[in-house]
Amino acid sequence: MTSHRPTLIITGVSRGIGRTTAILAIEKLGANVIGIARSKENLQKLSQHIEDDLNLKDRFKFVVGDVTAESTSQEAVALALKSWSGKLDGLVLNAGVNDPIRSIANSNVEDWKRAFDVNVFSCMTTVKHALPALRESKGRVIFLSSGVIYLPIHAWGAYCTTKAALRMFADILAVEEPQLTTLSIMPGIVETDMGKHALENGAGHMLPEQLALFSAEKTENSMPVTEIEEPSHVIASVAISGSTSLNGKTLNWDAEEFKTHRK
Repeated sequence: MTSHRPTLIITGVSRGIGRTTAILAIEKLGANVIGIARSKENLQKLSQHIEDDLNLKDRFKFVVGDVTAESTSQEAVALALKSWSGKLDGLVLNAGVNDPIRSIANSNVEDWKRAFDVNVFSCMTTVKHALPALRESKGRVIFLSSGVIYLPIHAWGAYCTTKAALRMFADILAVEEPQLTTLSIMPGIVETDMGKHALENGAGHMLPEQLALFSAEKTENSMPVTEIEEPSHVIASVAISGSTSLNGKTLNWDAEEFKTHRK
């Protein structure tokens, strides 16, 4: 068997932060990656990019599936354990949705349930199936968090609430599984398809002053936009080699604790 490379499972890997994290983990940090996403086409394109453009063969495998289906996480963990070193070293729980972008009065319960299924319960399912392997490797679990856990945003009730719940889930996991390194990382404002969707669908629902914070038309009130590679590199690096001292923390991607994990 070849020398051990760390193996990660990354959800929501077909675009945005998930895709960039996977590429950096493989190309720059020497990891192998199992990716999960719904789009087979996007997964195949990512695989082709890694194999053909980066000339890195047999470093990326994928599972096509909805993260809310328990069979998807079961398949991903099984694939990780029968590939490469036969170990699983880390999870990056990145998949998420920000719908419905509606006030509570104008929302329906089924849409909120879908948000909880994707943003919270899919993470619980993946963690549950990965735990035996992660205990063996003393692995790492990285949750993608957001500043909205501290900032209630009009019409973002489902997203804010699910992200707050996910942060507490991560904290509980850190207490219950102290042999792992579990933490939440806030990547800041980056230009992703999900962010564009929020802006396009937020007009008329979000408060104008809050919409302006995230607008592509930058003003003195806008939040700074970070290049996607910056937080993605931190996420990948921490998933591979993050210190146990990070267990139970929720931190911005540019926190001092991550200085050795930056590009």
